[in-house]
Amino acid sequence: FVTVSCENEKREIGMEHKGTCLLETDRLYLGRFTMKDVHAVYENWAKDPHVTKFLSWPAHVDPGLTRQILLEWIESYLKPDFYQWSITLKDCPENPIGTISAVKIDEELESISIGYCLGSAWWNRGIMTETLSAIISFFFEQVGANRIEACHDTENPASGKVMQKCRMTYEGTLRQGGKNNRGIVDLAVYSILAEEYATL
Repeated sequence: FVTVSCENEKREIGMEHKGTCLLETDRLYLGRFTMKDVHAVYENWAKDPHVTKFLSWPAHVDPGLTRQILLEWIESYLKPDFYQWSITLKDCPENPIGTISAVKIDEELESISIGYCLGSAWWNRGIMTETLSAIISFFFEQVGANRIEACHDTENPASGKVMQKCRMTYEGTLRQGGKNNRGIVDLAVYSILAEEYATL
């Protein structure tokens, strides 16, 4: 199940942005970061080169950078079209273990691109699949998106498995279509449409 805490109601036409609402799943809370999270974010994933290997930002060399980024995120929570969730386990809600966000929003196409990362200590437990599934539900049911997409470095098939488990469709590979900490890479693209989500 997914429980959503938002103040606004869905609009009939187009997307109605809600901001980073609190979401709840069977095992997780997805919510907003606070400045109390600096240490956990830095220790749990931001400083880990294994986590950032396939990402576009480098591992943090000190918690000062983590603090600066969290401050920017927290200030951006004032914007209704800013989506940056912390991922926490219900049995330890004060310890963020990862993040998921809308990295690109196309208002004309009513399309949202998703990006995510998770601390390596929590890999292979189905946490990111549960997280992405909740975010997909939120954007279709609450925001009114028509298309949700995500992509991954083809050398990181584990990320693709998350997308597949969330019933996203593989659309193709953009050859040398992205750049991350490995350099210029091939990107596998996945998506799910509102009409497909409605039949699940």
